[in-house]
Amino acid sequence: MYRTLLLTTVAISMAAPAFAQELNLYSSRHYDTDERLYSDFEEATGITINRIDGNADELIERMVAEGENSPADVMLTVDASRITRAENAGVLQSIDSDVLNEAIPANLRDEDGKWFGFSQRARMIFFAKDRVENPPATYADLADPAYSDMVCIRSSTNTYNQTLLASIVTHEGEQAATEWAQGIVSNMARDPQGGDTDQLRGLVSGECDIAVTNSYYFARALRSDVDGLSSGVEDIGWVFPDQDGNGTHVNISAGGVAAHAPNRENAIAFLEYLASPSAQEYFANGNDEFPVVAGVEVGEAAASLGEFKADDVSLAEVASNIPLAQQIFNTVGWE
Repeated sequence: MYRTLLLTTVAISMAAPAFAQELNLYSSRHYDTDERLYSDFEEATGITINRIDGNADELIERMVAEGENSPADVMLTVDASRITRAENAGVLQSIDSDVLNEAIPANLRDEDGKWFGFSQRARMIFFAKDRVENPPATYADLADPAYSDMVCIRSSTNTYNQTLLASIVTHEGEQAATEWAQGIVSNMARDPQGGDTDQLRGLVSGECDIAVTNSYYFARALRSDVDGLSSGVEDIGWVFPDQDGNGTHVNISAGGVAAHAPNRENAIAFLEYLASPSAQEYFANGNDEFPVVAGVEVGEAAASLGEFKADDVSLAEVASNIPLAQQIFNTVGWE
């Protein structure tokens, strides 16, 4: 019944609008596969998408500088840290959409309707199968001295790590989070460097035995050739952490309507479209992410990783602890 309601409502909102036929999209998602998302929306609605791509912080600064004269209708970005940064900067507005509220779980959206998550990425543990007999089963395990000099992980400036640590603060408190971060620093096989794919490459090269990355970087290497990774992908095992506890931490791609959107109704229609089953399938298949809408099939590569229990903590609450997480990183010397 819900699936029918969603499809019907989106179809109505996208049918022959009487307002201006354009949408100005500010996006920090840099995935070629998203082109199909945009072209299908344009074809279905007759609304032309004018896209400005850029770094999330740069786009936020631009929207602040543009103020009430900003042409932006929608902002899309990745990770709860960035979308809440936009919210805190005052460049997003509240909307009340039954379609979005019913489709997207409460923990993956702002309670005031300023932003909504549209895809998920799991923060996973990967390991070299021939060198690690007993891989960590939890995030806490990663800080165990048994894994000294074995862990590859990104820098403290990385938003995915900031949100992960903020989730530990949310669940366990500041002291436990500080001890965990200190344990990770002690267990690092090398100084933090590169992106998520580089952590996985470290497993293939032998620089490290355990790596922490988002799920879709590994899934991508399963279905396509990724230099320095795909050749050794069969030797890599994986763990969805904390399956007997809070569940695996997920971060999101998210979007919201710009504070001064000149085409507000088009913006809402676009966000509702992103929650439709067809758009959710593009997220899943195009970039190996997990859909947020129940009942949408996971893409083949991501599905091959197996089912898992995701942490259902409010990402809005987690994001509020990101400043403290950064202080903890600085305290323990996590570069």
